[in-house]
Amino acid sequence: MEIKKHQIIAKNLLIMICVFVAAILVCSVLSNYLDASNPFAVSIFILAVVLIARFTDGYLYGVVASGISVFCVNYMFTYPFWEFNMSISGYPPTFAVMLLVSLIVSTLTTQIKKQEQLRYEMEKEKMRGNLLRSVSHDIRTPLTSILGASSLLMQDSALSEYERKDLLKEINKDAQWLVRITENILSVTKFTGEGVSLKKDSEAIEEILGSAIAKFRKSYGSIPISVSKPDKVLLVDMDATLIEQVLINLFENVVIHGETATRIDVKIVCEDDRVIFSIDDDGAGFPPQVLPHAFDGYIHGNSKSPSDDRRDMGIGLSVCQSIIRAHGGNISARNNEHGGASICFWLPYEDHDDEY
Repeated sequence: MEIKKHQIIAKNLLIMICVFVAAILVCSVLSNYLDASNPFAVSIFILAVVLIARFTDGYLYGVVASGISVFCVNYMFTYPFWEFNMSISGYPPTFAVMLLVSLIVSTLTTQIKKQEQLRYEMEKEKMRGNLLRSVSHDIRTPLTSILGASSLLMQDSALSEYERKDLLKEINKDAQWLVRITENILSVTKFTGEGVSLKKDSEAIEEILGSAIAKFRKSYGSIPISVSKPDKVLLVDMDATLIEQVLINLFENVVIHGETATRIDVKIVCEDDRVIFSIDDDGAGFPPQVLPHAFDGYIHGNSKSPSDDRRDMGIGLSVCQSIIRAHGGNISARNNEHGGASICFWLPYEDHDDEY
């Protein structure tokens, strides 16, 4: 903790020094062209204060920068040069106003940063609250089902072989669902924590998509998936495991909520600096009241029966949004005119072919 604090202080001091060095160099160059009379020095150093206040932590650095700016303008860029002189007529009010403006700008900039941080913290708390609601809703039903089926297997010896297998299949299905829910919970927890950093490598889209489809088919082998993609190999910087999880979650969303879906169409398009993924289906689509909250983390009320409540994908879609945004992209959902739903997301892309 102490090391981290020292690193933050060193970073803030480095920012302050670099900004002031840049301001002094710019003012020196302008002074050479303006016969040492530099009317822009005050504005340049006020800008320096704004930058320091914006990119450092807390009020202290902006306030200190305000005092240093007044000194630099008076000492280096006001006649008599290289002397600190506040007695010349008109100078004291000018520097007092400069100090006041610098302090106000520094204070306002710091307050804006704090408001942004507060908004970010509120969003994180909102996601945590949504997660807790979804977890309590999603886990209770499959656990109750597993407990009931296992108790029946242990207590009722008169069950037929077919009935026993049917109960075991239900236990297995609920257990798999709990595993996927747990994986999604861990992902949401990771992306709402502090110091999140992705380990990104250049990965071929075809390999990630193929792996996601293969894993999806182990659980849902009956629904066909068609893929449309560019002919060339697309290498995208990503965390392969997380993007694979996004694709699996979106495929599962079609099966669980698409209801009447008979196919999944995956389209990949490369546009300048981004790669766009579109997952379309011909199912029931999103209910109009659910669509605006598809990625909030608590989709409920789309199930036909209470036993289907565990098939909620609120966490899954919330996880998808967190992962995609952490990669610098975005995700959206809509209902298609011809029926079914379409979920699109994009990732930043750099065409490495241009380097050769």
